[in-house]
Amino acid sequence: MTDERTPGTARVAAGKARELIRRNPRVNRVYRTGVGVVGAGTVALGVVMIPLPGPGALVAVGGLALLGTEFEPAKRASTKANAVAKKAYAKAKEVRADRTP
Repeated sequence: MTDERTPGTARVAAGKARELIRRNPRVNRVYRTGVGVVGAGTVALGVVMIPLPGPGALVAVGGLALLGTEFEPAKRASTKANAVAKKAYAKAKEVRADRTP
């Protein structure tokens, strides 16, 4: 059997589920706490991984994005982090282009 969902159906379903969660203050608090714990843990793991070889900074930015789904200050920080990452990527691409003959 194939799944014949249209693109974006999962996003709509997630939005409806989030609306249901927001209606119940206790469930909303538990949900936000869970997002906060998982997001903060992911950021912490990414920060610990930064000196190690691998995607530490990427994991930290991903955790920040996760936190940004529920917390406005984290969303602003995530937006700034993404802008810095895009700028660094563009600079690295430019340097690489200058090095190639």
